[in-house]
Amino acid sequence: MTVAVAPDLFRRLLRRHAAAVVVITAPGTGFTATSFTSVSLDPPLVSFCLARSASAWPAVAEAATVAVHVLGREQEQIARTFATSGIDRLAAHGQWHPGPDGVPLLDDVLARLVCRVVDRVPAGDHTIVLASPLDGEHRADEAETPLLYHAGRYSSVHPRLR
Repeated sequence: MTVAVAPDLFRRLLRRHAAAVVVITAPGTGFTATSFTSVSLDPPLVSFCLARSASAWPAVAEAATVAVHVLGREQEQIARTFATSGIDRLAAHGQWHPGPDGVPLLDDVLARLVCRVVDRVPAGDHTIVLASPLDGEHRADEAETPLLYHAGRYSSVHPRLR
């Protein structure tokens, strides 16, 4: 396979892309991700990517159900906790309850989807996980802004005045 873009240039280019920050949980684990996206409306499908070298990978590789938690701009500490290596992230966060199939559901997030894993597709050193939403909930205030990751740091958008 020919590599057209050097890895350091690739990283610099993608730092210009702002991405929503989510925490994905599977039984016994959770991690911060910016690779979450919608895939299809019919049928409803979402995806996220995870490095197979990640500490959360063994649990995600076996999980039948995962939960995706969209974080609000005031929840940077949650993102940092679930991005920290070498700790029990669920214990460090502490504010969660068990959901279907033992999936940890984080409390008080901007939005949450509980999803059934339908496929795992190897892609380079990562795996693309495709999942079908089974249930979801969100905060009532649509004006709340999501937490973003851009240029190597957490950020948010400024809501438009109406």
